[in-house]
Amino acid sequence: MKRLANLLEQLLFTYSTNRKIEILATYLKSLNYKEKGITIAVLTGNLNFKNIKRSNILNIIKSKLDWYLFEQSYDYVGDLAETVALIWPTNGNSEQKDLNEIVCDLKNSKNINNTIIEYLNSFSSKERWAFIKFILGGLRIGFSTSLVKKSLAMYGNKQLCKIENIWNGLEYPYENLFLWLENKGSYPSIDVSKTFSSFMLATSFDEEHIEDVRYSNDYYFEYKWDGIRVQLVTKNGSTTIFSRSGEDISNSFPEIKINCTELLVLDGEMLVGQNYSPLPFNQLQKRINKKKPSKKLLTELPAFVKVYDILYYNGKDIRNTTLYDRRKKLEEWFLNNSNTNLNISELINFKTDNELKKIYQNFSYIEGIMIKKKLSFYLGGRKKGYWFKWKKDPKYIDTILMYAQRGHGKRSSFYSDYTLGIWSKNTVIPIAKAYSGYTDDELNKIDRFIRKNTIAKYGPVREVKKSLVIELAFDSAQISSRHKSGIALRFPRVSRVRWDKPVNDVQNIEEIKKELSIYHS
Repeated sequence: MKRLANLLEQLLFTYSTNRKIEILATYLKSLNYKEKGITIAVLTGNLNFKNIKRSNILNIIKSKLDWYLFEQSYDYVGDLAETVALIWPTNGNSEQKDLNEIVCDLKNSKNINNTIIEYLNSFSSKERWAFIKFILGGLRIGFSTSLVKKSLAMYGNKQLCKIENIWNGLEYPYENLFLWLENKGSYPSIDVSKTFSSFMLATSFDEEHIEDVRYSNDYYFEYKWDGIRVQLVTKNGSTTIFSRSGEDISNSFPEIKINCTELLVLDGEMLVGQNYSPLPFNQLQKRINKKKPSKKLLTELPAFVKVYDILYYNGKDIRNTTLYDRRKKLEEWFLNNSNTNLNISELINFKTDNELKKIYQNFSYIEGIMIKKKLSFYLGGRKKGYWFKWKKDPKYIDTILMYAQRGHGKRSSFYSDYTLGIWSKNTVIPIAKAYSGYTDDELNKIDRFIRKNTIAKYGPVREVKKSLVIELAFDSAQISSRHKSGIALRFPRVSRVRWDKPVNDVQNIEEIKKELSIYHS
């Protein structure tokens, strides 16, 4: 645990991405195979202790510490692992066990709370911090799964795409992966028909370059649909639907079925509506978390997929072919197969840039436009220079800061999560929550304002004096019966802080509804 704690601390306080990658690649060389696998599982959130919950830690704290002291400390520190590490009454210096022994102890424990207490007593403060992160997950050290894969590529001197292509089919303890990385084993085989393949992602597009891109004839232009990204994997008549995060969401969309014998993998956007005409995103939300949607819901909000890419065709992996060739295969498949719940995502044809901009601005059911290089291979992750997303300009409203809560990880010392409101008659009602968009300087200033203007506390939440106006940016708005304001904003974020603006100048709910009716479809 001491070595793992040192690693996590190093990664947390190293700001260079390349240096972080080097640190993990070097660290792995000092471990045995079991510890290598555990380290990768911890860093990617794949080490799970089914017998340990957050409630176990809280119950231990209640039995060993003054609860009021803990609450006050946690409110100040903002991170559970760090709070426990600092406030725990003993500081041990016992003989170190390797990570595999600790995993076995925890998973086989007959009294898990006592086992956790024994470890907490035996560890130093830094080791306790790492231990709590180790058993509960949620590291928040600025080291993503993408960086783990890059570290593994450096460690084994392998191509990153080779790791990307098998990553989601690998399982802890990853021994076959490390044998291959060290040239002691063959390339790991996975069952693609049961595996989510990493999506190819787009980077933001600068509108100033539109003429260069348009006249090069090297790009496809497509609609950026306002739904959820999905991957359809089908073989022998069985269809699995994976979400952007790789979660199996097939049960939520039972009408999406593909009758195919050979392996077929499609990439597209899940939407709801009749005759392939998409409804607003908040209608799709009614289907997303329903494990067993009712017949009424299936009838009122039928799902369909706008398909824009193909990864496997007739059992063959075609990701290493160009988008131009993959598009031809996709069109060929649709020509030979009929499916009422699948629709090919059409390409946008236009004669002038003004026509393209008009399409971009006027269609309410799209988020913007995708620009894809015709010669691009299908590469997992976000690769620069191949795919671009050109989103619509955001919309803006002024709001009033109502409540604030501390963030997590590096923001655990700052009030960074905000509830924002608007006027309704003579009171302020919530309209959105925002957690991003501000600069570090703005965050510091808002944090100081919150501390000086707190009028009530509700656990970790502070209510503040209704005197600060924050301009909120958002992508779209729909009428919503689930929100007190009657409006749901899509992707709200802080645009700027209006220190100069009186709160009485903020619009009321009726005025905002009149404005937003322009955007509601």
